[in-house]
Amino acid sequence: MAYTTHITTAFEMQRATIEQSQRAFEQTLDFQQTVNEAVVNGFDSQESAQRRGVELSQTVLHSYLDIVESSVPGAAGSVDEVRAAVDEQFDFLLENHAEVFETVAAEYEQGIDAYDELTADYVEAVDEQVEMLVEAHEELESQSVDVAEQWGEQLGDLQEQVTDVQEQAAAAVDA
Repeated sequence: MAYTTHITTAFEMQRATIEQSQRAFEQTLDFQQTVNEAVVNGFDSQESAQRRGVELSQTVLHSYLDIVESSVPGAAGSVDEVRAAVDEQFDFLLENHAEVFETVAAEYEQGIDAYDELTADYVEAVDEQVEMLVEAHEELESQSVDVAEQWGEQLGDLQEQVTDVQEQAAAAVDA
């Protein structure tokens, strides 16, 4: 048994390392999924911030047109036409802005879904391979322990034989 303690300990440490590596791999994939979700959640915030920026630009331009209208006599009709054209362009920009974000978010989410599906298949395959590796490792440990026990028994038998021969030699010398 003394011969097998170190062998068993070494195999247990190796298996623990394999299992820790597998957990670290899975945690890395979980982290990537969390990052992906954060990116998707960030699309709404980014769209909202950019929309506010566009709307602020429209407000600033309206304020400028108000100043022009109030400071230039007879410019009211022209300013109204410019204001209508500006509003039309901003409406078009905001509509396209929303569509672009919807498209980008949908495409990104589809990519994430495909990635998650592929990752799940990959994790399942890795889990199966690790399970087979651990089983083979346990079998190798069992065989190694058996060999060490047999070797220990043979060494013990050999030591007994050497002791017997030494005792016989000492008795023969004394006689």
